[in-house]
Formats: sequence, C-alpha cells, structure tokens
Amino acid sequence: MKMTEKGQVTIPIDLRRELGLRPGDQIAIRLEGDALILTRDHSVPSRGQRIVEHLRGRASGEGMTTDEIMELTRGE
Repeated sequence: MKMTEKGQVTIPIDLRRELGLRPGDQIAIRLEGDALILTRDHSVPSRGQRIVEHLRGRASGEGMTTDEIMELTRGE
C-alpha cells in the first residue's frame, strides 16, 4: 500500500467489504506503539440511525401514510 503526498491511503476493497465500510463512513484512527489502528467511529450515528431517531415517537395512533414516512426520511 502506498501513501499519497496528501497522506491518503486506500483501504483494499476486500477489507472494506469484510468490515462493511461504505463511502461516507466515519473512521477513527489511533496510535498503538508503531501501528495505526483504524476503526469505525461509532460516536457518529449512521444515516439509518439518524432516520430512526428522527422518526421515533412521530407515529400517531392511526399510523402514518407512506408519503408521510417518506417526507420525514427526506427531512421535508
């Protein structure tokens, strides 16, 4: 693996797939001895977690229409 002049490296596709990493995921980096440890940053909620939090408690007793749910997921 080669580092660019900007300090960028590419995580190989097989490792990204194995870890379920996707574009836009937040990654935490820490130093342990002479090794850099990369982990998924769980302190930043995923898009799915943000949507669930946004929807939590919003349904009325009658339920919501599909259009209402889609408006909420789009932030409209």
